[in-house]
Amino acid sequence: MAFSGAAAGYELALPGVGDAPQMVAAIVRAHHGELGQLPLPKKLATSIVAVEDEHFYTNIFTNVLDGAARAAVASLERSGDPGGSTIAQQLAKQLFPRPPGFATSLEDLALGIKLSLAFPRPKILQMYLNAIYYGNGYWGDVAAAYGYFGVSPDRLSWAEASMLAGLPQAPSAYDPLRHFSLAKMRQRHVLAQLVANHVLTAAQAAAVYRVPLPLHRARER
Repeated sequence: MAFSGAAAGYELALPGVGDAPQMVAAIVRAHHGELGQLPLPKKLATSIVAVEDEHFYTNIFTNVLDGAARAAVASLERSGDPGGSTIAQQLAKQLFPRPPGFATSLEDLALGIKLSLAFPRPKILQMYLNAIYYGNGYWGDVAAAYGYFGVSPDRLSWAEASMLAGLPQAPSAYDPLRHFSLAKMRQRHVLAQLVANHVLTAAQAAAVYRVPLPLHRARER
């Protein structure tokens, strides 16, 4: 009973998440971007889920426990802030930026749960795609898809989608315009995850990896 009361009190002390869509829209506006809408861009959304949170569509508590376990391992290995592990946690981290630390990671976990309970999975993923940074000044999947490849997110090829999906983890390190070989290594990892999740066959992934990426296209819409 005491534990339940403490948990309820902790949850009440956290920020509300009901205005998360408006907060995401504000992030996009602040960076002069365009807000992506539902339905989700299938190839990019599938690639993001495969590499960032392969249990995203499972039961919420299974997803949270898996994310918490991975965050704990990362924290032990790096002796620092593991950051958000599930997509909902990473979205919380974008919407409620705070100094890194163990307490912040716990808050991200709790806020991720609140987001998962408040919004359906497609909406959470849509908000995540809009709120994250892809490098080179591109905030959100619309700006990134047009900026790097000159197409809307729903028209990305598997090669383009798997490249974009690898960027949010470290946009500067994996910048495909400056560090193309590292970006290709990250793309290979995304494709391996798509194979592991039975989205692509190994042969299909190998063929996608060999597809030339038209990064020389115009950077502006």
